Amino acid sequence: MSAEKKPPMACLIGWPAAHSRSPVIHRYWLRLLGIEGGYIIEAVPPEEFADFILRLSQRGFVGANITRPHKEQALALSRGDARARAVGAANTLWFDNGELCSTNTDVEGFIDNLDVSAPGWDGCGDALVLGAGGAARGVVFGLIERGIARVHVANRSAERAQGLAEQFGERVHPLPWEEASSVLPRAGLLVNTTSLGMHGQPALEIDLGRLLPEAAVADLVYVPLVTPLLAAARARGLRTADGLGMLLHQAVRGFSLWFGQRPQVTPELRALVEADLTKA
Repeated sequence: MSAEKKPPMACLIGWPAAHSRSPVIHRYWLRLLGIEGGYIIEAVPPEEFADFILRLSQRGFVGANITRPHKEQALALSRGDARARAVGAANTLWFDNGELCSTNTDVEGFIDNLDVSAPGWDGCGDALVLGAGGAARGVVFGLIERGIARVHVANRSAERAQGLAEQFGERVHPLPWEEASSVLPRAGLLVNTTSLGMHGQPALEIDLGRLLPEAAVADLVYVPLVTPLLAAARARGLRTADGLGMLLHQAVRGFSLWFGQRPQVTPELRALVEADLTKA
């Protein structure tokens, strides 16, 4: 007699990982769609990560989300798509005909959230990205993929901003941090990828009064949910896209790859995760 087929299981792998809201999101969709499956957290230290990943299927998983500090190693141990390779990190793993594949869904999470929160944002001029770390790489890749003609990147380390220009080409224009405001009058989109404005971090000091009236402002931070940057943007009547929206939208593709149905980001799901954030 053949062994009974087990329900598909996915997991979130990080070190530490207990803070993640991914289980709340994926378990909600599993219940809503009536799918018999599961999603759990696996706290895996760096020295055990490679072995865990190479035995992922044997451990009963159809795929995984990857968070710090494992994203770069996850890409190295899998077949990354164009997005994962461009960003230099993978946050989603799945199997294709037995081969471990990877992508970075932060790219589509960022873009899809902008489309929902600020429709038409991509027709409003240049983009200004604050920061040049891993999150900025995903944002810049998404903006270029979407067709934005000029993406200005301001960072305190000029070398890192220049590195993004070298990686992504002539549409990326590096700027010294102190010159970021000079771009605002022609920017249709401002994106904060730094930790400035996060709980426990210094505020982000920038004069939003110089932005175009039709501009959109996005902040990847979601604790607090409404950062000082977003609050200032809303006070000026600017459209905004928050970090929680990006978190929700980036989860969609992984779920569809693992469980075979494409879920929707709904107000009910957002309210559920917002409530969970208040428990922290």
